[in-house]
Amino acid sequence: MIKRSNEHKMDVSEGVFGGRGEIQFKRLIETPDELYDKGRVFSIVTLNPGCELGWHVHKGDGEYYHILSGEGEYSDNGNIVTLRAGDTAFCPNGEGHSIANRGNNPLVFVALIVYK
Repeated sequence: MIKRSNEHKMDVSEGVFGGRGEIQFKRLIETPDELYDKGRVFSIVTLNPGCELGWHVHKGDGEYYHILSGEGEYSDNGNIVTLRAGDTAFCPNGEGHSIANRGNNPLVFVALIVYK
C-alpha cells in the first residue's frame, strides 16, 4: 500500500491537552488496524510559533516524538529540555510530557503512539 502525500488526512486542533494555539496533524495512518492494533497515532505534527501541545500522562501506551525541523521546549516529566531536528524523545506508560514551540519557525515532528 502506498499513500501519496495529498492522500493523508489533515486535521487542525486547538487547545490540545490545554495547550495554547493550533496544532496541525498530518495523519500518516488513520486507524489502529493500520498498525496491527499495536498503536493508535502515527502523524506529522506542526506547531507554529507560540503554540503548544499541553501536558498529558500516558496510560496503557507510550509516545515517541522525532523532531524533523525547528526547536521545541519539551517537558519530560517536568524536566524541561530543548529538542532540535534529529532528536527523539519517548514518554513511557505512566509518565507525562508536553511540547511547546518557543521559537520563530514552525516545529515539525513525527508522533507515534504505541500500546504497552
